[in-house]
Amino acid sequence: MSNQTAQVHLDGQIYELPIVESTTGERAIDIRSLLRLSGHTTYDSGFMNTASCESGITYLDGNNGILRYRGYDIEDLAENCVFIEVAYLLINGELPDHEELEKFKYDMIRYALIHEDMIHFFDHFPPNASPMSILSTMTGSLHDFYPEMDLEEDPYGGMTTTTARLLSKIRTIAAFSYKKSMGLPLVYPRADLNYCSNFLNMMFDRPNMPYKIEPLMVSALNKLLILHADHEQNCSTSTVRLVGSAGVRLYPSISAGISALWGPLHGGANVAVIRMLELIYADDCDFDKYIGMAKDPDNPYRLTGFGHRVYKTYDPRAKIIKAATHDILSQLNISDPLLDIAQELEYRVQKDDYFISRNLYPNVDFYSGIIYRAMGIPTNMFTVMFALGRLPGWIAHWQEMHMDKESSRIGRPRQVYNGIVKRPFVPVGQRG
Repeated sequence: MSNQTAQVHLDGQIYELPIVESTTGERAIDIRSLLRLSGHTTYDSGFMNTASCESGITYLDGNNGILRYRGYDIEDLAENCVFIEVAYLLINGELPDHEELEKFKYDMIRYALIHEDMIHFFDHFPPNASPMSILSTMTGSLHDFYPEMDLEEDPYGGMTTTTARLLSKIRTIAAFSYKKSMGLPLVYPRADLNYCSNFLNMMFDRPNMPYKIEPLMVSALNKLLILHADHEQNCSTSTVRLVGSAGVRLYPSISAGISALWGPLHGGANVAVIRMLELIYADDCDFDKYIGMAKDPDNPYRLTGFGHRVYKTYDPRAKIIKAATHDILSQLNISDPLLDIAQELEYRVQKDDYFISRNLYPNVDFYSGIIYRAMGIPTNMFTVMFALGRLPGWIAHWQEMHMDKESSRIGRPRQVYNGIVKRPFVPVGQRG
């Protein structure tokens, strides 16, 4: 808490409100007492200027393109770590030492299988069921198949059996959902493969068609999951915290986060990028047409994958994914016309004063879909991949929320009512 205060002048009265200062110097006006003191609430549609909690997990500076997990730059983590190291960091607060990492790797193998009765659930989803719907449903059902997890000691802190199981089992559920949608036999996790290799093998290994695991693909998948592992108080993370604040346990809270991520304005944005690139390709690569539509103030069309509600410079995650995309396509001799379109579109946008003046740079969604396509992952699985990456961040925030007495208060936003104040009741026979 800062020694400084802010003054609010309302109806001839002056109210002193404390100022909270972060470890990086940002300051926020603490308005929790404003309603009690003055009878006023604040109005902030979309919560774009409202801090709902204090958190020590992720630092994001959108003006300078900085993203850090627990104090580590995202560039260093993406270059030097595998995904489960970063998951351990987010949940426990520190990177694992050798012994801790080996134990965590063992847990990923030990808890990879799901209850056999759960597999029958897949048979009852329609063939065209969304993988995100399946993932959300199956994640919520884990609460019933593993009820002992709610009875563990230390349910909120550290790398408990609950969180280790969740990280491993959701990966298996995601791969199984894809196999079922394709009408292919399930491929069970292997004890000799690491986290990302196991996922790719469960996705793509087939009878008489063994999947060849490419180290470059595994490396790229690790990077993608790391880059998506957390991103401060976004829609799905806030959902996990809000649902959890009602006393809901971890699994159903994560299931709610998955549903929030499903939206096209959140986790589904990279799917929209692919659709946009396909549309431009089908229209004889008429870049001028689509750029012109995006710049027309009377046209609702927007170029997907450019700009971010937080970043006002180049998204640091986009730089990493862009480099990884080039590595995959060049080293594996993969030709994808959509990559050429993406590169040309980015080049034209970055030379256009309209987009430059509005800080509309490529974001993380612009290139991630291209990599997933190169891996053979279908478009309807893109958001599932996002969920796999975001899972450790959700877990970390759920834990942090419960460990902080103030943040764990049940969420109850206010509103500004703009409906009819009062009107007389008219019996049904007299209405008309």
